[in-house]
Amino acid sequence: MKTAEPSSAHAAAHQTTALVAAASLRAAATGSSYYLALDKSDRSSYFPKIEAKYGQPMGYWFGVMKEIADRKYPEQIAFLKEEHGFSQAHANALVMYSRGSKSSKRFDNLSGFLEKHDAVKQKTVRKVFKVIQAKYPKLEMVIAWNQPMLKLGNEYIFGLSISKNHLTLAPFRSEVLDEMSKELEGYKRNKKTFIVPADWKVDEKLLHKLIRLTLKQVKENKA
Repeated sequence: MKTAEPSSAHAAAHQTTALVAAASLRAAATGSSYYLALDKSDRSSYFPKIEAKYGQPMGYWFGVMKEIADRKYPEQIAFLKEEHGFSQAHANALVMYSRGSKSSKRFDNLSGFLEKHDAVKQKTVRKVFKVIQAKYPKLEMVIAWNQPMLKLGNEYIFGLSISKNHLTLAPFRSEVLDEMSKELEGYKRNKKTFIVPADWKVDEKLLHKLIRLTLKQVKENKA
């Protein structure tokens, strides 16, 4: 499940939009405030910034970590912050990488994502994705920002997150939700997402239209 690099300025711009929506999904799932965060599940993605900010190549920092390899995690973090001015995020990435944890990614597939959730939520989520992919088989299931999403090429088409009592669904485009205002009457809607009950009786027509309009917008934006 690899995320391809954007192949154009438009794709890059839209990926930022997807990042915003993904952050919204994650905030909805965790109950935290809304925030924008890049997917840093690969700890080595921090390395270019570490080299630029602290003025040494990664070979140097790996050498530093070897010298303090016998220390506990909190001591290693404190050393990098106090002796070298590392931020918490950069220190954590280097320490965890040096300890053999190359990624913070928690799930590899939908089953892994659903494992900790109850049977009702599992059933609803599986039905949502089954309904969409049966109609649009070219959409690829990926795990991004630790949330299940559907992609077409470089474009994020649909995403979902699970909260305690509801699910948050996202087409990543507020224009699509605006166009579906009539169908979404009765649902709680945010700018780029809307909420359904955990035991939602999956509305196939609604989901099909949601994806159809999203794909239409993607096509028009590329024209």
